[in-house]
Amino acid sequence: MYLATTGRRDAPARPRSGGAGRGVPGTVIALGTVSLVTDISSEMVTAVLPLYLVLGLGLSPLQFGFLDGLFNGVAAVVRLLGGYAADRGRGHKRVAGLGYALSALSRLGLLLAGGATAQIAAALATDRVGKGIRTAPRDALITLSSPPEALGRSFGVHRAMDTTGALIGPLAAFALLWATADAYDAVFVVSFCVGLLGVLLLVLYVPGQQPAPKPVIPAPRGRKAFTALRDPAFRRILAAACLLGAATVGDAFVYLLLQHRLDLPVSWFPLLPLGAAACYLLLAIPAGRIADRVGRRLPFLYGHLALLGVYATLLAPAGGPAPLLLVPVLVLLGVFYATTDGVLMALAGPVLPADGRAGGLAVLQTGQALARMLAAAGFGAAWTLWGPKPALWAALSALLAALAGGWALLPRNPSVAPAPGEPQAQIPGRRTA
Repeated sequence: MYLATTGRRDAPARPRSGGAGRGVPGTVIALGTVSLVTDISSEMVTAVLPLYLVLGLGLSPLQFGFLDGLFNGVAAVVRLLGGYAADRGRGHKRVAGLGYALSALSRLGLLLAGGATAQIAAALATDRVGKGIRTAPRDALITLSSPPEALGRSFGVHRAMDTTGALIGPLAAFALLWATADAYDAVFVVSFCVGLLGVLLLVLYVPGQQPAPKPVIPAPRGRKAFTALRDPAFRRILAAACLLGAATVGDAFVYLLLQHRLDLPVSWFPLLPLGAAACYLLLAIPAGRIADRVGRRLPFLYGHLALLGVYATLLAPAGGPAPLLLVPVLVLLGVFYATTDGVLMALAGPVLPADGRAGGLAVLQTGQALARMLAAAGFGAAWTLWGPKPALWAALSALLAALAGGWALLPRNPSVAPAPGEPQAQIPGRRTA
């Protein structure tokens, strides 16, 4: 393999359990555990927040939607700062730890805010900033601790553990509300304690990044986050991710369309994301293994075909039992995330240099997130103007065009980014990437 034959200095040793075919680096398991615990904390709050703000405090759905959209946009942009800060001095663990700590403290902010809207907004902003800061350094740590030929598997394991927390969190929140007669403060207290546990696990079990070797040609100061844009392969990956993201209808709209088609009781609505998350959990690791074997380009594109299947299923003629519509939509949505989320990071990671990896991944994640925000806004406007069915036909047409563009844009054999002073090389054994 390339890493074994070139003596790359910034790559950690392979795991002793047998390389790409067996075992996952301990850093990935530790980060997965941190993400699992943190997602329990986060999803406990996310599951009850609409009820708390709209029913408990009397905010209108428009006010809640504005706050949520604004803070998600802030989180997308803050990722750039997190990636840049992590690459300076190789401080991936420190920056990720700061992000996890901010998210944990935001639960305490919700507890102390009472019913004050300004304090609640500040707490939500703190949570989104923390999430934005930690995402790119965490994914950079995964790529730096795993050999390139096993990155799909490593991200699959991490995302499976992360999704386990996302499944447990809402169940724990609703169990607490049931046990405490709708005491939202109890949810915030438990979420805060669980979030602090995640920070403690990061400090104790995630190893710090070793100093990088001094580069032969130092990267320009203040531009590491955007240095990746000079690489043609990365630019094509970024363009494809943004193009496909701009044709991706948000999950919330998919669930609203399901509720609209099936006339589901409101009490069932919070359970819909759990079905897609369960499929994601089951498929994340197998999807990562397949991506490592056949290359990551095709699974990423085929995952968007699954999303196309979601749109087509929702457009199918009405009639028949509800599971005939509900089950395929949730399964296909789970397939979409299993074959695209971690696979995209595994596709882009090896083409980025080690001293600019967090910044490069942050650029990719931010571009994709902003494209999806535009897609959600466009779909919402189309739904309002034309109705749900014409809007969904427009989304299906846009995704078909984006798939054709993504097929042409994604590089088939991207290069592994070399250590400073070493020549670039192709990832061996890959027909596609």
